[in-house]
Amino acid sequence: MSIFRRFFQGSETRAPLRPLYAAIVARGRQPEWYRQGAVPDTLDGRFDMIAAVLALVLIRLEAAGDAYRAPSTLVTELFVDDMDGQLRQAGIGDIVVGKHIGRMMAALGGRITAYREALAGNEDLAAALVRNLYRGEAPDEAALAFTTDRLRGFHEALAVTPAEAIIAGQLP
Repeated sequence: MSIFRRFFQGSETRAPLRPLYAAIVARGRQPEWYRQGAVPDTLDGRFDMIAAVLALVLIRLEAAGDAYRAPSTLVTELFVDDMDGQLRQAGIGDIVVGKHIGRMMAALGGRITAYREALAGNEDLAAALVRNLYRGEAPDEAALAFTTDRLRGFHEALAVTPAEAIIAGQLP
């Protein structure tokens, strides 16, 4: 019984964060990222773009203090659940899904660190995007400038958006 209770309580606990996760996915799926920004419109490219948006949201919530640690964890759990489902839909078998999820979480952690450093001015954001979002293959200058400027602008808009609004799924 406790396994079922924990499963359903976890789902219940994450329910208020579903609008935020939906907003993150919607932002990461905007066609401009793939057209003007030249992010590959593939399973990996979509993962990378959603991970970039999620990373910026998590960086913002981290800056808001300890009160937002639990919501950050819960929205990350929604991301993991979504990626698990996407992998299974793509035909990845049960045996290897866990390994893929582990690699995805490591990638997300690396991206958060790289983007945090770049946005703090300690590293070049464009270089971090080439390494992480474009997986080492730089797009043309205009596409890279578009993505860099747009993500930096999103980060700046998040910084002045109340954390409660972000938690409610109201991304700037």
